Amino acid sequence: MLFQNKFIYYISLIISIVFIVIVFYMIFTSFKIVDRQFLDIDDKTYVNQVKIDEFTHSLAKKLTLHCKNDKLCEVQSMLDFTTNIPYKVNESIARSARKVVSQNFGDCDDKSNLLISLLHVKGYEAYFVLVPKHIFVIVYLDVNQSLNKKALYVNGKAFYKLETTATNSKIGFPLKYSFEQIEAIIDPFENKKLVVNSLTYK
Repeated sequence: MLFQNKFIYYISLIISIVFIVIVFYMIFTSFKIVDRQFLDIDDKTYVNQVKIDEFTHSLAKKLTLHCKNDKLCEVQSMLDFTTNIPYKVNESIARSARKVVSQNFGDCDDKSNLLISLLHVKGYEAYFVLVPKHIFVIVYLDVNQSLNKKALYVNGKAFYKLETTATNSKIGFPLKYSFEQIEAIIDPFENKKLVVNSLTYK
């Protein structure tokens, strides 16, 4: 009887410890998710839904298969796919790439989350640019052939604007904002503001 009571005691103790570990793990994971998704910018909070998963890997591969590693072709193909998803204002927080595609609509937040996720899968350096009431994507392209488009030079590197809300828009969409209107340039995968030492548009 004594042995049985000790056995029950130790089993209960082990179950309690495992339960506590699981609870702490869930709390820690929740904080990590929040840390990756929520970023305070001045008096506003930006929420991103970027994700690298089986869905974005499969979609990026499918969209760029015909490009044979041509960078301009790859970026334009992923941009074309994104811009042809109908624009519709999303009243809630930004949605994941999978939801934007499956529900077949999105606003600038939604579609930018989709596009930058696809770009990241393919290894492109890309960032969100926040301006008043809008967000767009910029991508670094070091290509031999000339795009014949103006680039936004961030810390000396040529980034081209990708406008997800303009149907059939091209790489290097004109920048219609002044530098003063740029609230932040964000790396959503690090969930950090980029430190900008120099910024030119030429």
